[in-house]
Amino acid sequence: MNKPAAGARPGVLSLNINSKSALYAAYMPFLKNGGIFIPTTRDYKLGDEVFMLLQLMDDPAKHAVAGKVVWITPHGVQGGKTQGAGVHFSDDDASKLLRGRIESILAGHLGSNRPTHTL
Repeated sequence: MNKPAAGARPGVLSLNINSKSALYAAYMPFLKNGGIFIPTTRDYKLGDEVFMLLQLMDDPAKHAVAGKVVWITPHGVQGGKTQGAGVHFSDDDASKLLRGRIESILAGHLGSNRPTHTL
């Protein structure tokens, strides 16, 4: 996974997920609308509204979706977890489309006991 682009505006997160295993580690299917963990050193608070530009593997399209920070992994947390923010997708058409795309890519892998960036 790449880190968010340098110089991006605060509240705008850009992420290129380049493998199915990286997508599995970042996706949060346990959230009502789905969500994604984004590695970042920026300070976010729970409830912060953010806008994301997500690119999935070989798909040239960037998915523009809004969301809300619902998970924070701070710097130096036990277990060597990656610092970043988990973002719950909004309940809109763009987010539903992205969630469907992610879940079709991960079909058969969701529910696995492999470790992720969140739970």
